[in-house]
Amino acid sequence: MKEKIHPDYHEINVVMTDGTSFKTRSTWGKPGDTMRLEIDSKSHPAWTGVFRLTDRGGQLAKFKKRFKDISIKAPEVKAQPPGAQPKQDKKADKKDEKKAEKKEAKAEKKAEAKPEKKPEAKPEAKAEAKAEAKA
Repeated sequence: MKEKIHPDYHEINVVMTDGTSFKTRSTWGKPGDTMRLEIDSKSHPAWTGVFRLTDRGGQLAKFKKRFKDISIKAPEVKAQPPGAQPKQDKKADKKDEKKAEKKEAKAEKKAEAKPEKKPEAKPEAKAEAKAEAKA
């Protein structure tokens, strides 16, 4: 193993969120330093199953302040009498008609360009024709 390329591996104290502490070995800090955890298995939602918003550095407060006046409202739908057709946009109808006309024109051009194929005889008829030819 090469010398002087690996970090110093020493003993440190770890203090959890509830105040309990334990000793472990780590490359973090200096020998005897204390690492204080903000989140651990006793407070993290992944282990506790309790989910709550934590405001770190005021980010949540900034977000709420910035967007406090914005609210999402569903569009109002007016009731129509039974059997009434919903109003449609005239421009959209014209565009749909033009698209349909173009599709029909393309289909007609394709039909004119391709010669009609004669239907092939059924396999049974072919077998009968071969049998007659041999006889």
